[in-house]
Amino acid sequence: MVLDSLRRIVRSFRVSSRAVEGRLGISAAQLFVLHQLAESDASSIDELAARTLTHQSSVSVVVARLAERGLVIRRTARDDARRTEIALSAAGRAMLRRAPESLQEHLLRALTRMPAARLRALGEQLASLVEALEVDTGTVPMFFEEEPSPRTSSTGRGHGPRAR
Repeated sequence: MVLDSLRRIVRSFRVSSRAVEGRLGISAAQLFVLHQLAESDASSIDELAARTLTHQSSVSVVVARLAERGLVIRRTARDDARRTEIALSAAGRAMLRRAPESLQEHLLRALTRMPAARLRALGEQLASLVEALEVDTGTVPMFFEEEPSPRTSSTGRGHGPRAR
């Protein structure tokens, strides 16, 4: 039952990701970030990372890709030149008009509907599973977003079992 549940979740993300890429030409992670920015601009990468429940380095990679495509605008904050604000561009808004809901948004809503104790227990159990699998525990990209090249990786580790 556990493996079937994990397979169903992973399959749902894979199918959704392929559909988004085929329909819009962007990754599911990029769509998720666009949807978050449609709700409100982000005052920083850190804020956007908190809203997407993702590490800031992963969100930064996604935002850079969206900016390259002209779907978001990055601008220096007026009150703090060290901070970059992120907003949807007109092209980003146009893309969202024809975009489906992202599966990540659906997942977040489902998780927020869970009682806090069950959600905390799920998190602890998943963390225990990751530890037991001895998989890389470094920063990971958003769902089905390409891995950053090794030069930009913040951990410098691979994706297989940890070296002992």
